Amino acid sequence: MSLVGSVLRLTSAAAATALLAAVPALAAAQDSVDAVWVPKHIEFIYQGFTTHYSCDGLQEQIRGMLQKLGARDLEVRQMACTRLEGPTPFPGVRVTMSVLVPASSAQASKAKSASPPVQAQWKEVVLMPSNASYEDQGNCELIEQFKRTFLPLFTTRKVDYGSTCVPHELTLGTHLSAQVLMPPPKVARSGQP
Repeated sequence: MSLVGSVLRLTSAAAATALLAAVPALAAAQDSVDAVWVPKHIEFIYQGFTTHYSCDGLQEQIRGMLQKLGARDLEVRQMACTRLEGPTPFPGVRVTMSVLVPASSAQASKAKSASPPVQAQWKEVVLMPSNASYEDQGNCELIEQFKRTFLPLFTTRKVDYGSTCVPHELTLGTHLSAQVLMPPPKVARSGQP
């Protein structure tokens, strides 16, 4: 083999290796979005037949799911609580938070207190896996209502939802996941209370 042929082969191999190493970075860069934080406010009353929550229980469930979705400046307060302890018929929460929206969106231009842009990326978030335990499937009514009420407040894509929820019965199969616009990990941590 000639010296020129060897050099060409080594050069080609080095270029191919560099290209393969750059593919994940290129994919991440293509999937990044300039986004801003916009405030959101909502009141939610849970209405379920199978699983009943205390005010504290509902507050913690909602807080946990909103944190998973990347909410910042999150405040979840109880409302409509008729009992100090134990399950209450229609517990509720009042939520104040900030969520990421694309900087070029109508929501961002309407927001009075939009923040400076951040480089956000899409992240897969699973709120209830399809193989959730029998006990966790008791939250299926809450998952249904959360999807309808809270998920639209976030910038999402590829929402995967299915429900086998039947009132007064525990059944397997309810699931909810979505890709959510999230800040870089360092920004997300600094924004949490």
